[in-house]
Amino acid sequence: MASTRTSTARTGPHRVPAQPGSETGWYPVARSAEVGTTPVPVGAGGQAYVVVRLRPGAEVTALSARCPHRLVPLATATVVDGRLQCGYHGWQFNAEGRCVHIPSLGADGTPPPRADLSAPWAVEERDGWVWLAPERTPAVRPPRVAAPVPEPVPAPAPPAGPVFGNLDPALEHAWHPVALSAELHEGGYLQARLLGRNWTVHRRAGVLAADPPAWGVTERHGLIWIAPAEPRDELLEVPETTDARFTAGWLRPARTTAPAGLLADAFLDAAHVPFVHAGTAGAAAGEEVPGPEVTPEPGGFRGVQKQLSDDPEAGTGGNPLRRATYRYRAPFQLLQRVEELDGGAVRTVLFLLQPEDADSTRVYTCVLLRGTGGAAVVPPDVVAAEVALQQAVLAEDLAQQAAMGSTGLPLLLRDELHVPADRLGVALRRALADLAADCAAADQATALQQRASA
Repeated sequence: MASTRTSTARTGPHRVPAQPGSETGWYPVARSAEVGTTPVPVGAGGQAYVVVRLRPGAEVTALSARCPHRLVPLATATVVDGRLQCGYHGWQFNAEGRCVHIPSLGADGTPPPRADLSAPWAVEERDGWVWLAPERTPAVRPPRVAAPVPEPVPAPAPPAGPVFGNLDPALEHAWHPVALSAELHEGGYLQARLLGRNWTVHRRAGVLAADPPAWGVTERHGLIWIAPAEPRDELLEVPETTDARFTAGWLRPARTTAPAGLLADAFLDAAHVPFVHAGTAGAAAGEEVPGPEVTPEPGGFRGVQKQLSDDPEAGTGGNPLRRATYRYRAPFQLLQRVEELDGGAVRTVLFLLQPEDADSTRVYTCVLLRGTGGAAVVPPDVVAAEVALQQAVLAEDLAQQAAMGSTGLPLLLRDELHVPADRLGVALRRALADLAADCAAADQATALQQRASA
């Protein structure tokens, strides 16, 4: 029997009422009329599924509730050509749960076996209800019950390995942006939330200080930064911020419930663009995304990817080649530089994250432009248009990440399924794992020294 519930109908303070049909291994999960081509999250026997019709009027399909790639809830998926398509990277699954298409691998790519979803042993519609049997059961059909009661949708199982969240102890030993420089005037102060604590930052006679005292407070790239304890990371070098040939445009700071690690992963990820950003910056769906070249650097890494531009105004001539360079410094400093190799235009996006609380991240984004549209000096209207575009792109990313329902970025690589396009994401996970291990070792050494001197 698949059910973990008691098989008796008696109730008491320490008993869970038996669900109708659970004694036979069958669970009612939804009314038939409620299941169409939009996935519905359900629970059966303590397991999470989605139920959906892959074509209007077709039989009900039930599949495991999360995409194995980035653990995206498939309740946000859509039905495309008789397949269930994950909205993050466009992975497609058939009625048996087999992954039949991964766009970033190209038309001839073969999905790995671990890409498949699991399915219950049986799905049945009876008396206006959809029933699931998660495991093999002797009862061939669901029972006839006058008023079945679906069980609650279970919370998703957490990853087996560590998850890097917004309050990870290693973040004490890092630089974090806490405000735009323009938000702090001479002689004034501001309050910021960082790592679950309130901080007050003062600027007096040009000198910055924080209360409670921090290891360091500094100003760089148009932002105020705090390092609560001695940092193990380095501030990212951004030559564009002091290069007179570049024109800067800041987005409005944004706040989201998504953890900073997931946002950093999205910023480094080119394969999601055709799907999450189809209405803004997205390229054609199904475009192959080759694995970028990744080079380790002190405190982070660099990634380079060449591709064809879909912007007919970029550079000179149609469809010019462009190069995208990603630079990362732990924990949450990221930069993307896109160079139009034919025309010389450059667009750099600086992406910096402030982990406020376990469920709150503040996002700072700056766009730096050179020669965009073929102009030596970028006109204000071009800067405004680029800022508006990046604001729309950011809003799409924040909505996608908030829907993930995750407490942080999984660090154990086998908790997710990675393909060549994910090399930058893999490098991010390794860098954060290294930071966590390095800080833990340093804290342990400090504690031992303090005990020895006590």
